[in-house]
Amino acid sequence: MKQDDIYFEAMRTRDPRFDGKFFVGVKTTGIYCRPICPAKPKRENTEFFANSHLAEAAGYRPCLRCRPESAPQSSAWIGKSATVQRALKVLNSSQTIDFNEDSFADKFGVSARHLRRLFIEEIGKTPKQLAFENRLNLSRKLIVETSLPLAEVAFAAGFNSIRRFNDAFKERFKKAPRDIRRNSTSEKKGLQISLPYRPPFDFEGLINTYRNHRIGNLEWFEGDKMTRVVSFGKQVGQISISNNHEKSSLLVEIDFPDTSAIHMILHRVRSMFDLDSDPVMIANALERDKDIKKMLKVYPGIRLFSGWDPFEISMGAILGQLVSIEFGRALVHDLIEIAGSDSGLKRDGKSIKLFPTPEQILDADLTALKTTGNRKQTLKEFSKAVVEGRISLDSAQDVEQFQKSLLAIRGIGPWTAHYITLKALRSTDTFPASDLILNRALEHHPKEVLEKMSPWRGYVAALFWRTYSENLSKKKKRKSP
Repeated sequence: MKQDDIYFEAMRTRDPRFDGKFFVGVKTTGIYCRPICPAKPKRENTEFFANSHLAEAAGYRPCLRCRPESAPQSSAWIGKSATVQRALKVLNSSQTIDFNEDSFADKFGVSARHLRRLFIEEIGKTPKQLAFENRLNLSRKLIVETSLPLAEVAFAAGFNSIRRFNDAFKERFKKAPRDIRRNSTSEKKGLQISLPYRPPFDFEGLINTYRNHRIGNLEWFEGDKMTRVVSFGKQVGQISISNNHEKSSLLVEIDFPDTSAIHMILHRVRSMFDLDSDPVMIANALERDKDIKKMLKVYPGIRLFSGWDPFEISMGAILGQLVSIEFGRALVHDLIEIAGSDSGLKRDGKSIKLFPTPEQILDADLTALKTTGNRKQTLKEFSKAVVEGRISLDSAQDVEQFQKSLLAIRGIGPWTAHYITLKALRSTDTFPASDLILNRALEHHPKEVLEKMSPWRGYVAALFWRTYSENLSKKKKRKSP
């Protein structure tokens, strides 16, 4: 069967596993769609594109029904060169809507002019144009899914001029914002926004991991719903995250006073729940080993777990050295109570403190923290390195250089360095082999097999943790009187 025939069959059945992996151009209407779109064009009227940029370059405009800009991102978006691949990944996962060509190019060690040339050659658009389209894509999502006033939508998408926003929106989507607006079905306080993913999706594994590693009083769980207090600058609010299995999407409820933070909130949720992962592609790579294949059948759609903030993750990793999950969680709670600032929010009558900044940890008296003096010093030294810029938590950086920077800090060894790299940088090929559970797992899986799993060894680690943590827990229960 030819590739286009496979694509057409996926489109005909609206298979969500292919969402974002290709797009369908409909010749008779001049629009392009996601493969899950309700539209049913005839085979002879369709052509297929690896990404939305190619579809638009061919003259197609995005569908108003399925909204291609809402699809999970795909590895098919990447260009040919390593520089463009990295730049696209960073661009599509950027936490900010502000864009500066020079500082963006600096991340990859090239000039802005050279990066523009590479993008034009491989994608047909410059980084600045793609960043601008991302802002418009966010605005349409907010118009369709929320009842935010259009002026606030424009502000949330980074526009200071309503006229400029209206003109840009109409140029991209061929309709004015007011003509796209639908009646909001939500009467709840705050905003409700859906974030699609490709099934299968091991939401249960992720939510249980976050429940076990919850951050002080900032996070709490009701069934399979996670709520988190968030802050940006001096503004504080909260979000709730739940899974809509039928629609293959997460529902994010946002109650935050500043709409300009919506983009950052959605980015962090996407990263935290690994929503742009391609479970079919990863499974195809991992299933080359029969034992790992069996594990994937038990836990299909395994995802990389991470956290809300890379600095939080790093502090938790340092405090979690050589202690149980429960004690590590208690230490994180105590650190927040000692050094954090009041959020202004309460739960069950108790004030909620925010996670301390690096500066607050440097200024804090950690005498009451029930860990070793060396570990307290490591917290301080790590925080100082972040403040001074010797350590960056930017996910775009070189992984090996990042680990060298971590290991230069007294009190950080290979386990902590690899663990922070895996979780904070979301490095898909990092495997913390010295971890207790992973080390036991390696007794049953040759390292030669693991090497063949590159660049997805991070997912192997997640799968081993999921599998062998369950097995160890069952053994402990059987031994209990």
